[in-house]
Amino acid sequence: MSLENKFPGKDISIEDIKTKFPLAAKKNKNHKSRFKISGVEFGSNQIPIFAGPNMVESEKLILNCAKNLKKIGAHFLRGGAFKPLTFPYRSKKYTETREEGIEWLKRAKEEYNIPIITEIMEEKYIDLICDVADILQIGSRNMQNFPLLTECAKSGKPIMLKRHYGASLRDWLGAAEYLLVEGNKKVILCERGVSVPHTHRSTSRFLLDLQVIPAAQEITHLPIVSDPSHATFWRDWVSPMSLASVAAGADGIMLEVHPDPKNSAVDPLQPINFKDFKILLKKMDKISKTMGKFIIKGR
Repeated sequence: MSLENKFPGKDISIEDIKTKFPLAAKKNKNHKSRFKISGVEFGSNQIPIFAGPNMVESEKLILNCAKNLKKIGAHFLRGGAFKPLTFPYRSKKYTETREEGIEWLKRAKEEYNIPIITEIMEEKYIDLICDVADILQIGSRNMQNFPLLTECAKSGKPIMLKRHYGASLRDWLGAAEYLLVEGNKKVILCERGVSVPHTHRSTSRFLLDLQVIPAAQEITHLPIVSDPSHATFWRDWVSPMSLASVAAGADGIMLEVHPDPKNSAVDPLQPINFKDFKILLKKMDKISKTMGKFIIKGR
């Protein structure tokens, strides 16, 4: 394998596929990773749904979310106990729950039998989080934190790798290769919006890159999940972008859902409530059926 960087750039070359991320690249056009996580299929005709609050604000909140989201049809409960923000300052409303939040996630998992995905930020917390999480989430800002990626991969836990908002597909797959080279085969990619000159609303920081879904699927066998909540940063746009993601061929959808969205401790402009989540799930399921897939079993 050549280690030379003959053709550096943002777009993917044949050379890249052969020498830069051969493990992430498809062996042939029909090559697609298929695996199960906590009984949920990835890479098949099922479209897993990840749902929950941005942050594990309290034990009561996360238990409420686990109970209702599992009942509605979510496959995984999402929620950040270790929650990075763009700036170091915290309001009285926002308190990172850290180890205590992980314990609340554990209780939610045990009480309502729902698998957990939560973000990991530092190597020193790997054992703590692995004890509870069914999937480790690598946040966008840590996408190229290669020491963290390597240690998370060595844990053997499934990993969701979020795309950095300034990363090309080439960068993203290069980061995924750091996970795969350690022998961890359960790797999921997540598109969560990119930085662009205009986002059509002053409150929206990112633009959901729907085009990257089919683009990535041409190159890689790894499942591609779409996160319309973080990408749009605007509640009214979450539903149409979720439906568009399913139509674009996404292998999973991640959504921010909160029982009282306007009073969410973090990013109150983007979560949807339980009622809207239920309506959206049914709409996404209808679209998935036209593509020979499904979200809700038995419908």
